[in-house]
Amino acid sequence: MLSHYKQTIKELKSMILTSRYRAAALANKELLLLYFSVGKLIVEKSKSEKWGSGTLDKIATDLQKELPGLRGFSITSLKKMRVFYTEWEFFFPIGPLVTDQLEKKVRTATKKKTVKADEFGPLSTDEFRKDFLSIGFTHHYEILIKTKTVGERVFYIAKTAKEFLSVDTLIHAIKSQAHKKQGKLKNNFAATINNEIQREQALQIFKDEYLLDFINIEDPDLVDERELEDAIVRNIRKFILSIGSDFAFIGNQNRLIVDDEEFFIDLLFFNRKLQCLVAFELKKGKFKPEYLGKMNFYLSALDDLVKQPHENPSIGIVLCKSKTDKVVEFSFRDFNKSMGVATYKTSKELPAKYKGILPDPKALKELL
Repeated sequence: MLSHYKQTIKELKSMILTSRYRAAALANKELLLLYFSVGKLIVEKSKSEKWGSGTLDKIATDLQKELPGLRGFSITSLKKMRVFYTEWEFFFPIGPLVTDQLEKKVRTATKKKTVKADEFGPLSTDEFRKDFLSIGFTHHYEILIKTKTVGERVFYIAKTAKEFLSVDTLIHAIKSQAHKKQGKLKNNFAATINNEIQREQALQIFKDEYLLDFINIEDPDLVDERELEDAIVRNIRKFILSIGSDFAFIGNQNRLIVDDEEFFIDLLFFNRKLQCLVAFELKKGKFKPEYLGKMNFYLSALDDLVKQPHENPSIGIVLCKSKTDKVVEFSFRDFNKSMGVATYKTSKELPAKYKGILPDPKALKELL
């Protein structure tokens, strides 16, 4: 009887949570429709009635008088709704859209905006409409003001919807230009991960380059590896924002004992989506082939000594300051553990186009 009762409680819990999720999704859809409609009204009235610069401020004030306690309709919010409408007026995926209507809107939008026509293809899919409706207005606004092309917007809308990104995580993903680095990691996953779904997930999760803009180091080229590790650990939440979602931090200098000898992994995580341990090794300079041999050893030890029976084999990422792709490709041969090689950069680094224009720190010190 007790087991039946517990099962009933589980079923009720599932029903309640499912209903709440559906209600939240419907509420979000209605809000997006409302904000789009408000933005449309503002744009059209501004043109037809020649509104002055203070009109929106007056509208926000009068709305508060008419609806005391109303939230989300300040002058700032109204301006955001106007942006939401003007950026998506060429295509609004709420409600049914037939193919000829979509094509007409695409042709019109292509004339109005400096974008490529083929960027609009994904907008016509049911999957995109579902993703569009599932993310919040704040997410939408951040995507609109921080991206330049329709292709980028489609990417970040889908990423936000599928990975349930917070606003902070989304902003960091855009800042690090995740759309350019997704799936480009140098790796041996094709030869070492047999499960096609897990292999595709791994390719999407790990990036070719990571932006560690939270590391406050004057000269990244001279940083010691342990100093880099300490900076990451002190800012572990920001590092997780950099590497992606579903990572849980296990620890740094994670100790492995093999035949009474100690070995230490720089950073160890667990990824919930991949259901496996993920080891990061930090290297301050250029990639060297011997780094993979060490990582292969760590992964073997993790799989034998730490991995739980239900978990997938561990994955290792060597994070270097720089790498040569051909050297990395040759280095991967004959290893049977899943590994990738990525690079990192910090916001303190001088862009390449400015290098050579300013004196280096040592020369500047001598001049002073």
